[in-house]
Amino acid sequence: MRIGFFDSGIGGLTVLSEALRRLPDMDFLYMADTLHVPYGTKAEEDVRAYILDSVGLMMNEGIDALVVACNTATSIAINDLRERYSLPIVGMEPAVKPAVEMNRATGKRVLVFATPLTLQLPKYYALVSRVDELGIVDSLPLPELVHYCEKLQFDTAIMQDYFRTKLADYNLDDYGIIVLGCTHYPFYKQILREMLPAHIEIVDGNVGTVKRLSALLSRYGIAGGGGSGEVRFMCSGHEPAYIDKMQKALAILRERDALSESLAT
Repeated sequence: MRIGFFDSGIGGLTVLSEALRRLPDMDFLYMADTLHVPYGTKAEEDVRAYILDSVGLMMNEGIDALVVACNTATSIAINDLRERYSLPIVGMEPAVKPAVEMNRATGKRVLVFATPLTLQLPKYYALVSRVDELGIVDSLPLPELVHYCEKLQFDTAIMQDYFRTKLADYNLDDYGIIVLGCTHYPFYKQILREMLPAHIEIVDGNVGTVKRLSALLSRYGIAGGGGSGEVRFMCSGHEPAYIDKMQKALAILRERDALSESLAT
């Protein structure tokens, strides 16, 4: 069985890395829409068309399930994709609900990092309105962060300066959790941990997404896929250099995952 992962660029690799840990007996096809990355600063209707075209290419290659590993793409096109295709489809949304529940008893606020487009979409406002009855959620657009990530800019000093500039107007003592509301952003989780106050937790939706995927595969009777964790990459721009970049970025993530696991044991 082969599971498709789709994102505008390398961000969805943070979700794929989690899937490789939890679903080692599946194979994977990862598609990046490199012709149009980033989505977060583009018009909604244009992005919807890009997504449908890209997923159509993935379907032609043969996939048994699809993860839309992008918060923006999920908000814009998940309903269209489910109407068009009958296979299991899992989307993503910023982990606002668990963050609010975790902070409910602390009196601290929640700060959501996301792309400008995600924060402008009705789906995000509906999510916050549904779960934030205490009014503790604030949102911070980080339009430049996807560009940094796509360039594999992970220099600690450079990125910490960037985050300090963006957070300059926020009293971090007021916050208990930061939500990484774009799949590119977990690439910077360790850099953020090193600079943020120790009391602030950093959460994303990756683990929850892969758990939902696993449950959905079981429901469809396609759990235990007989694969070997093979990953095939493709991109809309057909650039060999970008495929090399995706392989490098995934290797970085898997190395970090292995280090985290070793430190935890």
